Amino acid sequence: MNLIERVRKAERLSSDIYLIRIESERISSSASAGQFVNIKCPGPEVYLRRPISICSIDRSEKTIDIVFQVRGKGTRLLSDIKAGDTLDILGPLGRGFTICPEHKNILVAGGGIGIFPLLQVLKDHPAERKTALLGFRNKSAVVMEDEFNKYSTDLKIATDDGSYGIQGFVTALLQNAISEDRPDMVYICGPAIMMEQCVKLLKEKDIPCEVSMEQRMGCGMGACLVCACKTRSGSDWDYSHVCKDGPVFSGDRIIFESE
Repeated sequence: MNLIERVRKAERLSSDIYLIRIESERISSSASAGQFVNIKCPGPEVYLRRPISICSIDRSEKTIDIVFQVRGKGTRLLSDIKAGDTLDILGPLGRGFTICPEHKNILVAGGGIGIFPLLQVLKDHPAERKTALLGFRNKSAVVMEDEFNKYSTDLKIATDDGSYGIQGFVTALLQNAISEDRPDMVYICGPAIMMEQCVKLLKEKDIPCEVSMEQRMGCGMGACLVCACKTRSGSDWDYSHVCKDGPVFSGDRIIFESE
């Protein structure tokens, strides 16, 4: 199977955040919110592919958008990609978010680079009310506000230092939101501590949620154990592969490190 896809657009969103739009009927026709792609970075010095969440899917244009932060050699090489270049891509991979048409009121809560896989949830979900709660370090780190505003009925942004939006963390936004209007489902992605606190809040209110885990991956297809995470199994626990069993899990299944 041909895994080579052409880049239609490459854009820098902030100092270290980049968007790449990829032409792929193969991926766009079958991908769902929360899945990811595994990309071979250009250059011979990077051996492992880089797993990156699918941020947005345009099925009519047959494209997908990936958005990522430069963190090392592989993502630095990806940030140099230009429109017209090609990429070797495996995907779509993993288990995405559950979209239940009977849910009329949903909420997404994202922190930092964890916001990206949540955009397609808002695009795909038929809910009448869609609340987006996004958290960033400061004003300069805020990205994709217009996109989230377009696909949500209510958008709230918090920054750690108060330089934009509400001062505080996503957890505070979530606590206020669920006390005012109980959602049918909450979708979460962000730093582990943020997700753990959000899941705890929702458990106390008996509100279901799904979380997208961000683990380091080797193969991206379940053959190695690099991305193993602890999950509940009945009254016991087991290891699950984030790449194959996830990256999306029911919030009550994940065993966070502090537990």
